[in-house]
Amino acid sequence: MAVRLVQVNLKARDDVALGRFWAAALGWTASGSGRGATPVAPAGFDWTDPDAPVCVDVIAVPDPETVRYRMHIDLATTSAAHQAELVARLLSLGATAADIGQGDVPWTVLADPEGNLFCVLEPREVYRDTGPIAAVVVDCADPRGLAGFWGSALGWTSHEVTGDFARLRSASGNGPFLEFIRAPGGATVWHRAHLDVVPYAGDEQAAEVARLRALGATPSDADPGDVSWVVLADPEGNDFCVLAPG
Repeated sequence: MAVRLVQVNLKARDDVALGRFWAAALGWTASGSGRGATPVAPAGFDWTDPDAPVCVDVIAVPDPETVRYRMHIDLATTSAAHQAELVARLLSLGATAADIGQGDVPWTVLADPEGNLFCVLEPREVYRDTGPIAAVVVDCADPRGLAGFWGSALGWTSHEVTGDFARLRSASGNGPFLEFIRAPGGATVWHRAHLDVVPYAGDEQAAEVARLRALGATPSDADPGDVSWVVLADPEGNDFCVLAPG
């Protein structure tokens, strides 16, 4: 048994506008319904397809708090020229340069129009076939332990695990990596980004929730109301949602 990572969920004041930004950034399509949710995905995307790429879902909330972000997206590039062009294009779309104390590094740190941090990486061989999203990166206290939880939850393969860094990827070798980096600081009250997962076809949501809790997940303090998904927190308190199978 395992769940499938389907999307990174971003909070926004204006989901349609932020969805359009991320669609332009990724070369995908934004399909906002005007009801507070704007999925961003490649043309022809079918989220029930087990081989579908990890996408972005922008959700409107009344007042997203500005806090230290524990999860961000890294974008892949294929050359130095591509990196420079992508950064310039993102700035023209409304992104801004961000200084988080990164110093002189080969990647570029930006913030989207609502302040969500992300990185445009220099070309790296490890990300040559991931698509536009190279990795979803999580700051944490124990990369090895958190990678163990998520590896078991998703059935993903460990590609590198140390005390300070861990990298997972789908066993099929498709899509982005899920990476964990040791970082100072504890859990925040509100996370602007979280992961959404879904059981595979034929598996039951309740059974997967029970399995995830046995692995170390706990019920979240977040109250989603009367919805079809279940909100849990991983062993370091990062909220994630277990969606109902389509």
